[in-house]
Amino acid sequence: MDKVIDRVLVSEEDIRVKVKELGERISKDYQDKDLLVVGILKGALVFMADLIRAIHIPIEIDFMAVSSYGAGAKSSGAVRILKDLDRAIENRHILIVEDIVDTGLTLNYLMDNLKSRGAASVKVCTALDKPSRRKTLVTPDYNGFTIPDEFVIGYGLDYAEQYRHFPFVAVLKREVYEK
Repeated sequence: MDKVIDRVLVSEEDIRVKVKELGERISKDYQDKDLLVVGILKGALVFMADLIRAIHIPIEIDFMAVSSYGAGAKSSGAVRILKDLDRAIENRHILIVEDIVDTGLTLNYLMDNLKSRGAASVKVCTALDKPSRRKTLVTPDYNGFTIPDEFVIGYGLDYAEQYRHFPFVAVLKREVYEK
């Protein structure tokens, strides 16, 4: 682990506390609403699993898979839907669950796409927000942690499909992704 991690940015305990807080806020905000929680694969899987256990109202879940990174460390900017929703979303309240909001381009595309399908509302819950990299006006409605512009791994976030299993968020050593 020391070979790839520069430093831990968000501890496992801090994540646990924040997820509980987010779950309580979402439960209150969506009381008596038809909520569909949409996880963005693969990165949001770990966060979403914890989050839905912290939500105490009836919900349904679904997943989308999108790509804007490929195997690189920087977003290509072009968004491709690799897996679409299995459920109809007309007149439903949608909560997109993301691992990280970076440039905002992918999220902006997803929000517009889901709104165009007739959703009653579309909001976003992200584990991590990196506003210094924003290229579009997107602000998460529910945010775990605001982080600096560094390449992070763990808690679902990967580099070339590795390191998602770490129970914390860490900064990846520069020499690992600048090979």
